[in-house]
Amino acid sequence: MARPNFLIFMTDEHDPGVSSPYGHPFMETPAMQRMADAGAVFENAYCNSPLCVPSRSSFMTGKHLHRIRVWNNSMSLGSDQPTWAHRMRAAGYETCLAGKMHFVGPDQMHGFDRRIVPEIHGLGGGDFGLTDWDVGRMKPNTIRLHDDPGPGPHPHMDHDDEVVRQSTAFLSEPERQEKPWVLCSSIFTPHYPFIARPEYYYNYYPEHADLPDIPEGHLEDQHPQSKRLREYFSCNGVPEEQVRKARAAYYGLVEFADSCIGHILDSLESNGLADNTVVIYVADHGEMNGEHGMWFKCSFYEQASRIPLIIYWPGVTEAGSRFDQVTSLLDVVQTMLDIGEADATGTDGISLQPLLRGDDEDAEGIAFCEYEAHGTDRAERMVRRGRYKLNYYHGEPPELFDLEDDPGEMNDLAADPASAGIVQELTALVLDGWDPDAIEADVRHRQDEIKIVVDGMDGKPWGPSWRRGRFA
Repeated sequence: MARPNFLIFMTDEHDPGVSSPYGHPFMETPAMQRMADAGAVFENAYCNSPLCVPSRSSFMTGKHLHRIRVWNNSMSLGSDQPTWAHRMRAAGYETCLAGKMHFVGPDQMHGFDRRIVPEIHGLGGGDFGLTDWDVGRMKPNTIRLHDDPGPGPHPHMDHDDEVVRQSTAFLSEPERQEKPWVLCSSIFTPHYPFIARPEYYYNYYPEHADLPDIPEGHLEDQHPQSKRLREYFSCNGVPEEQVRKARAAYYGLVEFADSCIGHILDSLESNGLADNTVVIYVADHGEMNGEHGMWFKCSFYEQASRIPLIIYWPGVTEAGSRFDQVTSLLDVVQTMLDIGEADATGTDGISLQPLLRGDDEDAEGIAFCEYEAHGTDRAERMVRRGRYKLNYYHGEPPELFDLEDDPGEMNDLAADPASAGIVQELTALVLDGWDPDAIEADVRHRQDEIKIVVDGMDGKPWGPSWRRGRFA
């Protein structure tokens, strides 16, 4: 059999718990369920940074964040960094990107042969998400939940409609039968703002406009960094009705994203390509959606750092497989390069191909997640291995959670003498090859460089944007 094609779906800000394959009590996501029923669901997959640009840059390169130095949403990935698109092209694949990959700066391709839907962001001289630790972590933030969540139109959904149109057109081209290809269909929803088209919003409001489950006293007992993020993102004191509307809209946005995936899957099948295509579904990070009193991402809580990972490899992976091994986006990249027989030299992570073939089922796995952007002023890193997750905050006490006994992360075990051994062990893993003092210095240096670039651009955009028309 010829080498398989790859169809990669990446949504933005999807907490996997808000989907039927991951057991949500009332969400209906038939396209995701369709992939899960035919393929494999990974229960414990993580992003490598809970923020768009750092996460996507890590995903594209297959490298840990501290190796590529893309710390926040204003920093661009170096054009000299080989991506999986470069590597798959060198292995003989045609590579195509439809939609957002949040490439900041003049290089809007990063190895892709074609880009059929450009960035939705304006790329306004690199100032998107500009972070400046010199003014303190609490620099005023304009992102607010209070901005009228509910039903309505929004450019994010229009963007995703275009991703569907262009992706299905790509799959319909005769060339798809002649040369192996990789199509990355990057869907912007369910990213905030929490505005969903009425036909999706009213599927959940008011019947399923629920409130987060936050035990009494939990917010007062949170780690200082979680309290700082709640303040930074204006998460305190949000009226209950706003919370209900936002959650209903988020459910609707997930359903809308699922419908986009379904249309593209239909095209894959109708064009006779499904039998020789590996289908992968991931997100760049999750969404807190009010849990733990928090919204948006930028946190190591499961809702923000855990991601969906579903892989369907026809004729290879047993239908309906579920794996609880710890994985990350780095492993997804390794898996694609491995299956596609592409060079993976210098990348991180491990290939999941043995698992997908039914081998190595005893592998425990490990995942690292890193954050040095807005809402903090210090190096932070998470490690998940087995049942335990350790959150390291440089200069502050860590957090330790036993996710088997405490999946809701309500009981921090870090100060418990009985946990001292596992805290020491996981801290050593966090610090292995990762120097928080050097990273903090580099973050500040890179921020200073970006300020010079932004000042020199004088508001002029770097490149084409979906908002300004398709590569006009």
